[in-house]
Amino acid sequence: MENWLNLDTLVSLLLGISLSAACGFRLFLPFLVVSAMAIFGHIGLPSDLSWLGSDRALLMLGIASIVEIMAYYVPFIDNLLDPIALPLATVAGTMVTAFTLPEMNSILQWTLAAIVGGGSAGLIKGTTGLSRLGSTFLSGGWANFLLSTAEWIGASLLAFLALTLPIGAGILAIIVLGVAIFKFWPWVSQRFFKLVNNR
Repeated sequence: MENWLNLDTLVSLLLGISLSAACGFRLFLPFLVVSAMAIFGHIGLPSDLSWLGSDRALLMLGIASIVEIMAYYVPFIDNLLDPIALPLATVAGTMVTAFTLPEMNSILQWTLAAIVGGGSAGLIKGTTGLSRLGSTFLSGGWANFLLSTAEWIGASLLAFLALTLPIGAGILAIIVLGVAIFKFWPWVSQRFFKLVNNR
């Protein structure tokens, strides 16, 4: 059987986790960071992602990132974007993780990418979307700009660290995911069942 479990695969998985988590915060911003660093010669891109190293890709991703960031500052529009962004972020997380993995059996590659990358992006996006919904309910949407600001800063930071310090970025992403799984979602579940039982 192909020996895929090695240090290169581990580093690639950490890189994929951090980039996919960044996609969970903002869909286009991580790809913009990758594109900019490739164009300025700070990183090399695999052949599957060579298109990201073009000026046209940088321009289009820059425009898309600005539009996405600004849209999330509009109350109630941000809530409408979350259910649309959830599947897109999951797909983006799967793809970016698959491209970072070393050569291996394609079924194994995409299975790992879907579980690690898609799962990370989907979990982050679901967590932030639910947080925004709660913020909208409590503040009428006026406090959502704090969450939106934290999201695009988090996406930028994770994407940059992923390309410069992939192991550290991966560990940071795992910590964020752990907080979401073991702290945030149990708290939300308790609140939800409490509201249901009080009706």
